[in-house]
Amino acid sequence: MQEEEIVRILKNYVTEMRCDKLETILAQRTRYLTVLLEDIFQPQNASAVLRTCDCFGVQDVHIIETFNPYQINPMVVKGADKWLTLHKHTGYAEAVSQLRTNGYRIVATSLREDSKPLHELDLSKGKCAIVFGNEHRGVSDELLNEADEHVQIQMYGFTQSLNISVSAGIALHYLTGELKKSGINLSLSETEKAVLQAQWLQQSVKKSELILHRFIK
Repeated sequence: MQEEEIVRILKNYVTEMRCDKLETILAQRTRYLTVLLEDIFQPQNASAVLRTCDCFGVQDVHIIETFNPYQINPMVVKGADKWLTLHKHTGYAEAVSQLRTNGYRIVATSLREDSKPLHELDLSKGKCAIVFGNEHRGVSDELLNEADEHVQIQMYGFTQSLNISVSAGIALHYLTGELKKSGINLSLSETEKAVLQAQWLQQSVKKSELILHRFIK
């Protein structure tokens, strides 16, 4: 069944207010910016980043699970994961290859000497995948070497590190804000919107599979 048909059928099972909300959020979704997470092992951090991505309209999250399986804490994520598109990778090379194939620059967060301040990242150069490393070592050396650019959040205290979920929140708040002011077309294609709308409606309607199966018959 085509996505348009799924939407047409399931719209009859949600309120007009719910439909309007889904369409309003869908219009704000973007794939111009995506997030790549490497071996996050604390479920609360993994979940907080997903929640942040949903809040700021970032649709895709790429996850590298070389050593640590990606776990979600339901109490923290608050259901945000079901509105996002998650891509899991077994290693950094696979993740980088897929992102570059899809036209992304790899931008790693790092305190390296050659890292530029976040506000100096040129968003007009094309789509960006922002990389966050795990809680102890940060982004791995292998992934840092693969990155096209390195950025850092400037800090002015004795402590020179932030929790990963805090870093993601600061970075995405700033970057999505700058993108919205830039005039760059951030919107999903009509095809992408149709696919997501169909998925979201299926998640919003109880027993949606049974309803759709009845219509197929």
